[in-house]
Parts: sequence; structure tokens; C-alpha cells
Amino acid sequence: MGIVRRVCAVLLTAAALLGVARLVVPATAGPDGEPPGVARQLAFLRAALDDGAGEDAQALFPEGWFFAHALYGLARVELGLRKPAGRRAGELREARWALARLESPAGTAPFDPGLTPAYGIFWQGWTNWLRGGILALQPVDRRDPAEVARFVEASAAIGAAFDASGTPYLAAYPGQAWPVDSTVAVASLRLHDALLPSGALPPDPLRPGAPSTEVPPGAPPPRFAGTVARWLDGVRQRLDPRTGLLPHRVDPVTGVPAEVARATSQSVIQRFLVDVDPAFARAQYLAFRDRFVASPLGLGPAVREYPDGLAGPADVDSGPLVLGVSLSATVVTLGAAQSQGDAALAGALANYGDLVGLPVDTPTTRRYAFGVLPVGDAFLAWSKTARPWVADQPDPPPVTVRWWWRLPLLAALLLVGALGWLPELFRRSRHGSLPGRPTGDPRRPVAAGAAGPLP
Repeated sequence: MGIVRRVCAVLLTAAALLGVARLVVPATAGPDGEPPGVARQLAFLRAALDDGAGEDAQALFPEGWFFAHALYGLARVELGLRKPAGRRAGELREARWALARLESPAGTAPFDPGLTPAYGIFWQGWTNWLRGGILALQPVDRRDPAEVARFVEASAAIGAAFDASGTPYLAAYPGQAWPVDSTVAVASLRLHDALLPSGALPPDPLRPGAPSTEVPPGAPPPRFAGTVARWLDGVRQRLDPRTGLLPHRVDPVTGVPAEVARATSQSVIQRFLVDVDPAFARAQYLAFRDRFVASPLGLGPAVREYPDGLAGPADVDSGPLVLGVSLSATVVTLGAAQSQGDAALAGALANYGDLVGLPVDTPTTRRYAFGVLPVGDAFLAWSKTARPWVADQPDPPPVTVRWWWRLPLLAALLLVGALGWLPELFRRSRHGSLPGRPTGDPRRPVAAGAAGPLP
């Protein structure tokens, strides 16, 4: 076997074994643990943002710059919430840096300050959610008063805009409204009421820094309880008639569905809706999972952009569709599944992503797709760290993804690992397994005096 062919065979085998490991080694850590590699992934992402990754993402889609920074900050919050209160300084610093970028002229530039609320509900909702996360990282009695005041002020503006609207879906851009953006904003109001409950008792001195959400009898209801209840009523009256889910796009004046539910927005909706109304969220999640999660060609779970039985075009939201699957929606669904306690689906999506996402590791960083698309790392890091911020962790839903989903991929990897060695094995089988084959030349005469064959 030639040296070049042997080296190729070794490399193929090593790649196959690495693929097997990525399919079977857990790639998530649930709602409480730190997912493998995410801290190094965020180290790569921060360096990339400093080097202009936000501007590169903005060239791909209208919210690219915003998402690259917002998701970086939110993933930092998620990691910080998994640590004791005294060890969150690094995450708090980085989340504040991300928030400052969102509030900067570069962060608000794509949005209209004349909308209600200012800059539109997309900018307001995501920014306010990050503000709440920054407060959640701080012990109650040591929160920055200016940050508390800004969160209260922004929440009040969001709540007033919903209260004054005839539709549950506010505009993100002039004349354009997507339900997903309003869902994030309403979740930020629920986060406000969880962090700053009306009439809450002071912090427990026996547990310094622990938030107190115990409300004494007779205390007023949460500030935005009525706003959230009215929003849910409006949403239930305007569901997509084809799927029973929140629609992808609506009429900005009436909120009437203008486009069927799509996974690009559903995957985000399912991540946030659990913190708005857990029971409604569970029903919506099960309907979403039933209509959008698929296994194209029988190779692992993925998320189609359009519901089962409906085809549609790709666009800037979905990215390219491969067999109807949206890669971006598949990544974000990982977080939705984890927030819903669906560890089986979340783990499967994470393992599949680690196989096809081609992560590259160094001692201090991790990047997917060779680091070509850092905003994709932002979505993945945010998804792997998902968990509810307001609601209790839900009970697991019925399992739909079993362990044997990996078998076709494992078989393919084992075949790839064996390919480099097949020529050698074939050659040996031909030349080493023919019984009774003489070792000399049969045409050569036997020398005089040599022993002849036995009779």
C-alpha cells in the first residue's frame, strides 16, 4: 500500500471517528449546565465583533448587526446565570458592552425613531429583554439604579404602546409587523414583573443577593398583568388558520394573518412564549413540532421552513432552503426545545449541528463553519444556553426523537472510515487466500537431484 494512499486512509478514518464522537457525545448541558464549548465560542465571537463581524452580518440581512451583538450579550447573560452571584463580573461586563452597542447610533440606525414605541417593537423588545437579563445577573440589593430606571422606563413605553393598539402585533418597521417581535417584547414585560414584582417583600437577609418574588396578601397585581392578558386574548383571535400557530407576518393595522406560520419566526416565538404563558406555549410548541420538525432523507432531525404539506420560497429570513429545511430555524429550534424541556430533540439537533457544522477548536476558541459566518455562532451559542427566565422549567413533552435517529449517519461514517482501506483488503484477499498456489514458477524445470513431488 503506497504511503500516500495509507495517509489518506488514516485521515478518512480519523474524520469518521471524529464524526462518530460528535454524534454520540452530548453537545448540550440542559437548562442548568454550561454547554460544551460555548464559552470558547463566545470568545471567538467577541473577537470577531471587534473585527467587524457585525458589519458583515448587516450586509446579509437587515438585522444582522443587531442580532450579532444582541445574541452575544444574551448568551453571556445565560452563562452568568449559571454561576454563583459573586462570579458573574465578566459576563455582566460583556452583556453591558453588548447593550451599549445596541443603544448606540449604529444599533438604532436601521430603525425608525418615529414609530410607537420609538424605533419599533423589534428593537424595543430585544433590547429590553437584554436589559432585564443584565438586572437578573445582579443581586437585588446591588442593582445599578440607573439600569433599573431605564428598564422600568422602556417597559412602560412598551406596555403603553400595546395598551393603545387595536392589534397585538406592533410594527417593527413602518407598515410592517411580525408577531415574533411583539412576542419578545411582551416576554420582556413579564420579565419586568418577575424582577420588580409589585409589593414584593425585601430580599431575604439569610440569602444575600437572592431575589424575592414573594408577594404578601393584598398586594397589587403585577404591573403589566392586564397588558399581557389582553395581548394573549388578541393573539388567540388572530392565529394562522392553517396551523393554529402565530402567523409569520400580519396586517399592521388589524393584526389579521398575512402569511402562514413559518419556522424562521416560530422557532423564536417558541423560545419566548414559555415565559409569557406556559400552558399556551406548550400547546403551541407541540403544534409547531408536529408540523415543522422533519427528517429529510431519514438523516436526523431538522426544521422545515414551511409547515408539512406546504412549499414556499427561500428569503432573507430563512436563508437557503435545502430539501425545504432552514438551517437558521433548525439552530434556533434547539433553544426552543430546550426551553420546553424537550431534551431529546434539543440534544439531537445539537449533535447533528456538531456533525455538519464543522466546528474548529483551539485552546481558547471554537467556531463553526470555519468561522466564515460569526452571526451563526451567535445564534447557536444563544440556543445552546436556552432556558426560561420567568417561568419554571416545564416538564418534558412526549418524546418524538429516539436514540436510533443516529444509526443511518453512524453507518455512513463507518463506511467512510473503511473506504480508504478497502483497496488493500481487496488486494490481500486476492493474493493471500488462494489455496495450494505454488510459490515458484511452475514452468521452471526441477534441478537434477532435487526431490520431486511425492507420488
